[in-house]
Amino acid sequence: MHPLFHKADALSGDVIGAAIEVHRDKGPGLLESIYERCLIHELSLRGHSSVNQKLVRITYKDLTFDEPLRFDVLVNDCLLIEAKSVEKILPIHKAQLLSYMKLLNVPVGLLINFHEAVLRNGISRLILPGSNLS
Repeated sequence: MHPLFHKADALSGDVIGAAIEVHRDKGPGLLESIYERCLIHELSLRGHSSVNQKLVRITYKDLTFDEPLRFDVLVNDCLLIEAKSVEKILPIHKAQLLSYMKLLNVPVGLLINFHEAVLRNGISRLILPGSNLS
């Protein structure tokens, strides 16, 4: 089991609540960057630390380098959020979130589409393969 899985799993409910609060105030249809900034602020108000860029060590065969990775929101170093404001979530959106989760070694991710009239209809929870196995 991933050492941060239980922490991320427990955190996901509060993060979803924060996203719903942002969506309730701002409504659907704005730019993703607006939702990201508002969500980071709402999470801060709830006592969570979050970042949206991090230097990540990338290893490929015999090559190792540090790359600044631009992702949407990483909460408490254990839960990754990919914020979207699109008409329809595509498989590539989930694939992108999973790729970031692998690079950051984060066990749980939330794909949140703020374009939905009811935000709960636009939330997908992803688990890094093997993270919840003991």
